[in-house]
Amino acid sequence: MSSLTTLEPPLPQGEMPPQPERHRVAGGLLDPRQMLTSLPAAARKLDPRVMVRNPVMFVVEVGSVLTTLEAVRTPSVFAWVITAWLWLTVLFANLSEAVAEGRGKAQAETLRRTRTDTVARRLADWRPGAGDLREEEVPASGLRLGDHVVVQAGQIIPGDGDVVEGVASVDESAITGESAPVIRESGGDRSAVTGGTKVLSDRIVVRITSKPGETFIDRMIALVEGAARQRTPNEIALNILLASLTIVFLLAVVTLQPFAIYAGAEQSIVILVALVVALIPTTIGALLSAIGIAGMDRLVQRNVLAMSGRAVEAAGDVTTLLLDKTGTITLGNRQAAEFLPVEGVAVARLADAAQLSSLADETPEGRSIVVLAKERYGLRARAEGELGHAEFVPFTAQTRMSGVDLAEDGRHRLLRKGAATAVMQWIREHGGHPTAEVGPMVDAIASSGGTPLVVGEVVEGAAGGATASVLGVINLKDVVKAGMRERFDELRRMGIRTVMITGDNPMTAKAIADEAGVDDFLAEATPEDKMALIKKEQAGGKLVAMTGDGTNDAPALAQADVGVAMNTGTSAAKEAGNMVDLDSNPTKLIEIVEIGKQLLITRGALTTFSIANDVAKYFAIIPAMFAGVYPGLRHLNIMGLHSPTSAITSAIVFNALIIVALIPLALRGVRYKPSSAAKLLSRNIWVYGLGGLLLPFVGIKLIDLVVQFIPGLK
Repeated sequence: MSSLTTLEPPLPQGEMPPQPERHRVAGGLLDPRQMLTSLPAAARKLDPRVMVRNPVMFVVEVGSVLTTLEAVRTPSVFAWVITAWLWLTVLFANLSEAVAEGRGKAQAETLRRTRTDTVARRLADWRPGAGDLREEEVPASGLRLGDHVVVQAGQIIPGDGDVVEGVASVDESAITGESAPVIRESGGDRSAVTGGTKVLSDRIVVRITSKPGETFIDRMIALVEGAARQRTPNEIALNILLASLTIVFLLAVVTLQPFAIYAGAEQSIVILVALVVALIPTTIGALLSAIGIAGMDRLVQRNVLAMSGRAVEAAGDVTTLLLDKTGTITLGNRQAAEFLPVEGVAVARLADAAQLSSLADETPEGRSIVVLAKERYGLRARAEGELGHAEFVPFTAQTRMSGVDLAEDGRHRLLRKGAATAVMQWIREHGGHPTAEVGPMVDAIASSGGTPLVVGEVVEGAAGGATASVLGVINLKDVVKAGMRERFDELRRMGIRTVMITGDNPMTAKAIADEAGVDDFLAEATPEDKMALIKKEQAGGKLVAMTGDGTNDAPALAQADVGVAMNTGTSAAKEAGNMVDLDSNPTKLIEIVEIGKQLLITRGALTTFSIANDVAKYFAIIPAMFAGVYPGLRHLNIMGLHSPTSAITSAIVFNALIIVALIPLALRGVRYKPSSAAKLLSRNIWVYGLGGLLLPFVGIKLIDLVVQFIPGLK
């Protein structure tokens, strides 16, 4: 996996970069105005063709129709009150879903405003290295897959694609919300660009990779709006269970009437419908869809776009987490930590030589050496004019060295800094012999997880002849991000195994893994190695999550159960993953897992509450229905409800109000704290099971105290 290059200069030695604020997985409070604005949408969902998709609430709606007809045929205060609250029960159930969808629609509207049908400058017969090509202006909607367009500073990128020529600064704030521009360039893992974003500088050629109407923004709009949300397997299974329970209780009530007639206690259609509504799991039936929508919404709030609800749910069941070392576990750029001189060389002399030989090294590592020499030894970086006659040697991947050639007092002083093998070979070529202590120093740094760089010097006298020697070694450290060990400890408590993926050698990888606290590591990893590891974990029945940004990560992202592609990555990576992180922060994978677990816990908690909640309603309605015929049933009236009609009315009113009361919890989600599955289950039973059992007793009794004073309900 390619690392995300940092463009900022290195921080002073010892100073850690500011860490992003950690998000505890919980949402904000529900704005009451959202409920009011969502009421029209909730009313439109009363359409039976919409309601039939929710079997539990469809039965309640059918029951509402039956009680309405009964109330018209034989009017009474009791019949009309029950009818009104049954309709409110259905409306409140729709309201929970409408509020959840309303959040997404507001976000979708913001995205919609970013879409403009720009004019594209299409290039005819583009090919690498070609000179001036004929341009033609076409509307962005007329672009086809594989077209090449040129975009310059101040222009809008007309469609999704990959940069195939040039480098430019791009404003992606309309997509990510981040105002800082980003660099997009050809030939790397930062080549993907999004239609609707703006080029701020330079010129790039983009190969179009999406069809009109199928751009990244179009998919974002559909997904956050809820139009493309499909029910997850667990959600479908729970719906089937709820439908089965509804059918069982419906049959029980239908067959109850003949026995009631036989016992001389025939019940009206209003009471029978009320009994059905009290028996079936209306609370979770009303909130189930909202819980799923809100789970995706919480990801969107964190700038993560889930391509399906299945991916969010799978994140909650993940048992193995594959994390790239560079940029995820470590800061991404190795920084100079110390200068280690060989015997006979002063550390100040080594620091001076290291800084001089790094002035032409524009890599983050090279700049960190200059900073370390300045901060620790007071050596100011010198400009070219201050060094007299100096010829700088820039760092290249071929030589793996940088340096400077100085003319001083009739002699030439050559300084080089770079990879140990490269510098020691350079010393030998100039007649020198690396001292015996250099090898052990290099090995010690490598075994501790660092990267050794050797500093060498060749001095050529005016009369000829040269002396070549090694001055010392620089220790470059891969700095582990602050707080990573604590986060991995949390994941371990959640039952998740963490695996660090790196291209480093096993010795270096082990040192970093031990410092960070991951459970395992895969060193010298190739795309094939990643794929093999994922398949091995999945073969053992485990769900795997990973992040990636490059084309070489695409196969593994597609294979993983949760594949999070970085928005800075290639189009291939984003197409292969089932989530896209718009902030391109690989560490966010940990938060995604927490959000997925919160979704599952919220669904389980409210299901537990709903089932326990129904038990109390049985004690309200069953004694009220048959106490006149079977006086012994009065002993079940443990709530001391005033009368049969007040008891039934109180149960139905409570049944409707509890749905409204739980909407904020369904949207916000149950607060999640990392712990074992056994502890989470125990907490659910005690908090939501016991709470769901006791709260209705209190609520129904309080409502009964009010209802008994209403004429016709005494």
